[in-house]
Amino acid sequence: MKLKRGKLLVDPPECATADMAFTLIIFFLVCAAVQPETGMSQALPKTEEKSEEREQSKNLEVSITASSIVMNGNPLQLPEFTRRIAAELKTKTREQDRIVVVKSAPDTPYPAWIGVSRAIDSAGGILTLELESERTIEIK
Repeated sequence: MKLKRGKLLVDPPECATADMAFTLIIFFLVCAAVQPETGMSQALPKTEEKSEEREQSKNLEVSITASSIVMNGNPLQLPEFTRRIAAELKTKTREQDRIVVVKSAPDTPYPAWIGVSRAIDSAGGILTLELESERTIEIK
């Protein structure tokens, strides 16, 4: 006896396709080779000794305001400042000693700042900016 065979179409339920896609995504994420992240190599500074702090206090300090240029407490005009900074830096041999700390007031004109920075650069100094941050301290 021959049984009649009909075509049986079996469709997977539509709700299972999302589950299969999610399972495949997780499978490939787990099996994928994870590249180790490489960052920039960085040299951390050593702790400073007290002798180094004393040497740092010998750096030249320049303050620029709208009306004058003050070098180590002496107010100067730009031509005189250029001569004095060149004379001061000429005696310095080590690179650490040629650092010039520049403080600038917010109302300093740009041409004055550029003139001072060019004078320091042409004299062989290393320009370093000192930035100030404002803090509000509340006392109760």
